[in-house]
Amino acid sequence: MTEASKPAFGKFFLPGPTDVHPEILAAMARPMIGHRSSAMERLLQGVAPQLGALARTKRPVLIGTTSATGFMEMAVRNGVRRRALSLVNGAFSDRFAALVGACGKEGIRLEVPLGSAIEPQMLRDALRRTPVDAVTCVHSETSTGVLQDVAGYAEVVREFDDVLLLVDAVTSMAGSPVETDAWNLDFVFTGSQKALALPPGLALGVASDRMLERAKTLEGRGAYFDLVTFAAAMVKFQPTNTPAISLLYALETQLARIDRDGGVEARWQRHDAMRRRVESWSAETGIAFVPREGRRSWTVSCLKLPEGKHAKDVLGALKQQGWTIGAGYGALKDSTIRIGHMGDHTVAALDELLALVRGALD
Repeated sequence: MTEASKPAFGKFFLPGPTDVHPEILAAMARPMIGHRSSAMERLLQGVAPQLGALARTKRPVLIGTTSATGFMEMAVRNGVRRRALSLVNGAFSDRFAALVGACGKEGIRLEVPLGSAIEPQMLRDALRRTPVDAVTCVHSETSTGVLQDVAGYAEVVREFDDVLLLVDAVTSMAGSPVETDAWNLDFVFTGSQKALALPPGLALGVASDRMLERAKTLEGRGAYFDLVTFAAAMVKFQPTNTPAISLLYALETQLARIDRDGGVEARWQRHDAMRRRVESWSAETGIAFVPREGRRSWTVSCLKLPEGKHAKDVLGALKQQGWTIGAGYGALKDSTIRIGHMGDHTVAALDELLALVRGALD
């Protein structure tokens, strides 16, 4: 591929993986280091404070060479004693629920229609009816663009003895507030390829003391996703297994860029501005959101297409002009589009995209 034919950065608005800045790609070209070397220890020690700031925690941030689904499995294997209540409002919360059963645990589902959120009082009512020892949920449901009240869930869960809250923050962390310590989340995880804007392949997670103490009592934690092993290794700034070293270089570089650009709060504000821009565009064009106002993700906008319009036609028209967005997911595949305005995207680039989307719908 020649330089002229390479796709330009800033036109790839898929809801993950998202666009990766050229500075990040260049960082991955550095030579390898030993994964048990002092250089690796310095790298992990160097990124630890920045990761803590990103996740809003004073606890160690776990780093794993895996997709975020790997840390979703870690959540279940290390956090569910016998039975979990899974809050299901889309494809990825459904995946979390399915993993409960796949790991040999009993699963109960609290489910609402696509595009809806589960409110804290609904969780409270469910926990009063059904004893469980863990709750699984997705903060920002990528399939529908719904942002749920995880802080409210955490308050409810603390009303019940010995119940842990396990949170998928894959498309929320680094793109909207995720207050790990302030909200008292027991386990929260994300993936590198979403709002952090790195290539796929890394998962980040934070475990509470309650979560770690429970993990120590559970059999069947496995080996690769054993939380106890991960926690012990990260305290010493060591990887558990051979990590994706190039991705760690990318992580180090991106964390420095986030600091340079004003920190995670500034990153949240930029993502919120992009969400609000899509909302104003929606009002101007009459292209409606799937989620209601107040429950919309800051990183993924899921929009209903007008009658007679098909997602593949919109995506095809954009592709011809060098731009990429996502079709709907699952049952919404044909009738909706999803714009992943996350990572290093800007309102200015989003404006260009929205003008093209409007043209494709005319």
